Order: sequence, then structure tokens, then C-alpha cells
Amino acid sequence: MQEIKEIEELVKLISKLPGLGPKSAKRIVLKMINNREEIIRPMAKNLAEVYKNISRCKNCGSLKSNTKGCNNCENKNSKFNKICVVENIADQWSIESTNIFRGYFHILGGTISGKMDKSQRVLIDSLKERVKNQKIEEVIVATSATVEGQTTAFYIEETLKNTNVKISKLAQGLPVGGEIENLDDGTLVSAFKNRKKI
Repeated sequence: MQEIKEIEELVKLISKLPGLGPKSAKRIVLKMINNREEIIRPMAKNLAEVYKNISRCKNCGSLKSNTKGCNNCENKNSKFNKICVVENIADQWSIESTNIFRGYFHILGGTISGKMDKSQRVLIDSLKERVKNQKIEEVIVATSATVEGQTTAFYIEETLKNTNVKISKLAQGLPVGGEIENLDDGTLVSAFKNRKKI
């Protein structure tokens, strides 16, 4: 490969994306360069707009528009009485695509590991506030079946135990060590239908 600083930097950045290594990144960069007007110009404009206008909601953890607010929090018309707690936005999108759940989402932004301060990274304090303020009747914990996911689920249960809210957890179909975003629609539908009280 020719040593062109801008291209090398772009290859490095693209290879940081999930599922892409240096070879795939090089192919993508070549495709972009060969289609400057159709790909690079609109992509650069769109990336700048996303950088400027999209962020995570500090209340629920979902993506929000800085100009329009958070659809997840501000969906007052539906008056949902359930919150589904997931680890990341990819999990939210996977569950939304099945149409099995009608309610609010709460995106933790990760899981709790044994070595970290529990309130350090994940949005659990704001979950408790939402449960109190929005008259939530059920919290569905949809964390992964990994050690970290189960630790996080247990911590959520402990945090909410004095709120009188029903806490349930996804059941059948979630393989041990499995991650929500990698599950097919049928598995997710089964897990939601067969959720159990914690």
C-alpha cells in the first residue's frame, strides 16, 4: 500500500469498527475514494451532523437528538407502565425489531464488573428515579447471560427491592454467555413471553 498519511489514518479508524479488520478497512477506503461524490462527501456531512446533534440521554441512556430531545423519555402519550433494561443500544434495537415489547427502554451503557464502582459506568440511579416518578409497574431485566450481565441484574434487583415494582427477567431461549444483540427474533420473542419474576 502506498504510504499516504490521510489514507493510513482512515484505514486505522475504520478497522476499529466492529467486525472490520485492516483488510476490510482498506477495501472500504478504496471504495470510498473511487466514489468520492456519492460516498465521501455525503458521509462526511452526515458524520459531522451526527457528531454535533446526537448524544446519549443522561436519564434513560438511549440516543437522542440534541435539537428534538429524547423520544424514549418524552413518549408521554403512550403512558407505558413497563421499562425494559438492556446493556446497550444495540440490545434496544434488537428488541424493538421484534415488536414483542411495548414500553420504555433503559440503556445501562454496559455491565457491572466485580472490580468497578457500581455507579461509575452504568445508569442505575436514574433507573430507580424513573421507576418512582413514572409509576412503573414492571421492570424487565434484559441483560446478557454472562457473569457480568447476571451481576448487573442482581444489582438492579437489590437497588429496586424497596420500590414495590415487579421485577422480571428474560427466560427461555437465552443461552448462557449469550448477548442480546446476537439473538434471533424468535429467541427474543420466546424470552419475553416466558419471562419470570425475580
